[in-house]
Amino acid sequence: MKPFDRIKELRGIISEHNFKYYILDDPIISDSEYDLLFRELEKLENINKSFISSDSPTQRVGSKPSSKFEVVQHRLPMLSLANAMDDEELTQFNERIKKRLNINNSEYIAEPKLDGLGVELIYEKGLFVKGSTRGDGLNGEDVTLNLRTIKSLPLKLRNSEKSIPDLLEVRGEVFIRKYDFNSMNKSQLKNNKPVFVNPRNAAAGSLRQLDPSITAMRPLSIYLYEAGVIEGVTFNNHLTFLMALKLWGLPTNPLIKKVKGAKGIVGYHKNLEKNRNAIPYEIDGSVLKVNDYKLRNELGTRSRSPRWAIAGKFKAQQATTIVRNINIQVGRTGALTPVASLEPVFIAGVTVSNATLHNQDEIDRKDIRIGDTVIVERAGDVIPKIIKSISEKRTKNSVPFKIPKVCPDCNSQAYLNKDEAVWRCPNTSCISQIKGRIQHFCSRKAMDIDGLGEKIIDQLVEQNLIDSISGIYSLVKEDLLKLERFGEKSVKNMLGSIEKSKKTTFSKFIFALGIRNVGEHISKLLEKYFQGNLEKFMNCSKEEIESIDGVGIIVSNNIERFWHEKTNIRIVRECINSGIKLNYQGNEEGHHLNGKTFVFTGTLDKLNRSTATRTVESWGAKASGSVSKKTDYLIAGPGAGSKLEKAKKLNIKILTEPEFLKMAGNIEN
Repeated sequence: MKPFDRIKELRGIISEHNFKYYILDDPIISDSEYDLLFRELEKLENINKSFISSDSPTQRVGSKPSSKFEVVQHRLPMLSLANAMDDEELTQFNERIKKRLNINNSEYIAEPKLDGLGVELIYEKGLFVKGSTRGDGLNGEDVTLNLRTIKSLPLKLRNSEKSIPDLLEVRGEVFIRKYDFNSMNKSQLKNNKPVFVNPRNAAAGSLRQLDPSITAMRPLSIYLYEAGVIEGVTFNNHLTFLMALKLWGLPTNPLIKKVKGAKGIVGYHKNLEKNRNAIPYEIDGSVLKVNDYKLRNELGTRSRSPRWAIAGKFKAQQATTIVRNINIQVGRTGALTPVASLEPVFIAGVTVSNATLHNQDEIDRKDIRIGDTVIVERAGDVIPKIIKSISEKRTKNSVPFKIPKVCPDCNSQAYLNKDEAVWRCPNTSCISQIKGRIQHFCSRKAMDIDGLGEKIIDQLVEQNLIDSISGIYSLVKEDLLKLERFGEKSVKNMLGSIEKSKKTTFSKFIFALGIRNVGEHISKLLEKYFQGNLEKFMNCSKEEIESIDGVGIIVSNNIERFWHEKTNIRIVRECINSGIKLNYQGNEEGHHLNGKTFVFTGTLDKLNRSTATRTVESWGAKASGSVSKKTDYLIAGPGAGSKLEKAKKLNIKILTEPEFLKMAGNIEN
């Protein structure tokens, strides 16, 4: 294809995707695919400059605003940022700055690149008078009434030691935090409404509601980070401007930091990407800006982006691929879970070939079929999930997928409980259920039998060496030597790990049994109520379980059902007879932190959450997941966000991880 023809084709493709993403909030390709298309067009136009035209996507900042709102013209254009795709391009940006300014080093303000909707706010004499979306950079949409519903946004600036300007135009990003997004989608499902694709689209759709009362029900947040026109007050650099915003009561990102030179910007970007998933809101990169305003003026701008700033892009966590097949996996409780087998795709440093589909309702809601082209997302170390199917790319002979009503491993007829969306295999002797129960029993949060992983358990069950959790404690040297790649040393280590697991706690053992809906928290409630007495728990009534504070009818029904099975009682007694000792010390009533509430937030460097939780609970204290007036201590690591802000407002004692470790003494993870 000739260069001009390819340029023309790319312009049409990108314009269409801009419309779907920004106007319809319905993207059909991943961010990484879009970036590749845009960079290809930029490259072709740079080589063939005579083909550049004013209507090219590279020559305008964004898509045009929707006609549903009044158009607002920005006094100063809201420019886009050039992208740096790796460390080398970030370093090149710094070199360009040094060369243009003829300086040895430059100072930058670094911040997370929020994945939300860009807006501009206008304050006159300290009063919020107008707010608009970024739109195409020159003109946006008037969303003043909707912005007024954001609780963190002051309608009147605070009086402080920094004079309030006669006119303040300030730019920022409206977004939805991960927790709020998940809660919002749960509410949507509960009310039989469609769920949102991602937090960015949810924020954009919420802010562009014609009815402000709908927006008011959406959990929108905002951070401000850049200036437009300012009259009545002057600033020499960006950091003092951000500090003034905070003084005036405007929310700014707590992760903003001043850095120097290439080492500083690359280091900030790498650290941010490393801790990306611990941050309570979605970000897709970092933004690096020259701090000194005088130097910014010297550097100037290009047609669509300033020369004094750049966006460092993270490795994509979304990608497009094809569903090869949909397989059914049988879990330890008999749940039949559909899993999509994918054409392998590289996402965030990992090759992804499978994604969970949860249940038939999820498949129907997203209309996912074998052969579909889908957008897959991977966040941190969690199982990848399919965000949506791209129906435009579906083949004509495609048919909806239905989960078979027969267990794929034992051919038992599956059943569906009332008020449940999951089909289950009723056969507790099903080999997949046996393997799943043993895997759960050996896991770190349960009996923590090091080295006894999925592949080894598969061998043990398939060779008929064990058929239940109690069988683990009957294993001998001769049994383990039959396994692949097991020698004298590995057998010795395995038997030692099994022996070590015999010393555990009541709550860990109960959790390890895998009773449905009895997780770590419920296990601890049971431990406290029965004071570590297993016999009392085994012989308790359904009514007694329901009387325990924090335990409901669903849990009590499952516990009753579990102990009703004679096989379960036999297996538990075999475990105890093998030498398992359940330690119970109770709460340390005399500890000076007894009754206190701790909250952990951000990234902990030397301490994992489960160890920290066990530690405070051993004092008779409580580890909570949210900050409230009842919180006594907040332990804050890097990436702490809204919890830290709330703790400061409530005057809660805030500790760093080293301070907590000093308080706790010597803790072993």
